[in-house]
Amino acid sequence: MTFKKLVRTFFRNPLAVLGLVLLLFFVAVAILAPVLAPPVGERGRLNPYRIPRDGFSAPPEPPSEEHPFGTTEGQYDIYYGVVWGTRTAFQVGIAMTVATLLIGLVVGSIAAYYGGWVDELLMRIVEIFQAFPFLLAAITLSAVLQAKLGKGLLTGMIALVAFGWTTYARLIRGDILAVRQRDYVLAARSVGVKDLTILVRHIIPNAIFPTIVLASMRIGDYVLSFAGLSFLGLGTEVGYADWGQLISFARNWIPALAEHWYILVYPGAAIVLFVLAWNLVGDAFRDIMDPRLQGSR
Repeated sequence: MTFKKLVRTFFRNPLAVLGLVLLLFFVAVAILAPVLAPPVGERGRLNPYRIPRDGFSAPPEPPSEEHPFGTTEGQYDIYYGVVWGTRTAFQVGIAMTVATLLIGLVVGSIAAYYGGWVDELLMRIVEIFQAFPFLLAAITLSAVLQAKLGKGLLTGMIALVAFGWTTYARLIRGDILAVRQRDYVLAARSVGVKDLTILVRHIIPNAIFPTIVLASMRIGDYVLSFAGLSFLGLGTEVGYADWGQLISFARNWIPALAEHWYILVYPGAAIVLFVLAWNLVGDAFRDIMDPRLQGSR
């Protein structure tokens, strides 16, 4: 499919356009974060991801002119956290997707290309990792890493990456198994082309598209999983601009959410719309790339 036809088909799908509009909105918020929510603090020693707070009292404060989205427990500004949390979401989602994709690509490619005992060994390792429930395993590993490395983006991301690459490994393995016996691969082998060159130049480019489509859909899932870790206190440190942590501040006020609705609605809406945007765009690319789905319409 040519690029023009791909773009034309994409924009004929109203849900895909909605996802793209939402995604571009979040990109704009992330880029304009210093303008929309200017950091407050001493120049040179300021961490813009630290949410400013207006006191230390427990009861949340409703939206006001000074705090458009209100404040959380501990008087953290919700508007600032939502705006700068957009950058955190992109950092987490993209970095984790790239890391898991690369690990899965390497493992799956080696297993499929060489086959035999190499394939058996690597696939048994994949099955061991998949035997653990993904989020539960990530929570356990994050708690262990936090004791060693402390709270932060790194501990939660490492825990999720450690158990998130297996799906890509199995998918790319299956696609490479279907490609490696084609004539152009056999011809390259017969003239003595190195294995690495065959994989990188001939096999992977013709087998990676389904994996790329899946990766685009998993970005939102990783952000949601990381938000879950932050909600449980296993993600970023307290006061860091992260949507999951903003929601965690609402835990003690669940019985009074009718009065303090804003502490849950704004960060919750940000997570839902961000995940929805990636899922709609990824789903549209899947429909475009999969000829079986094209033919059924």
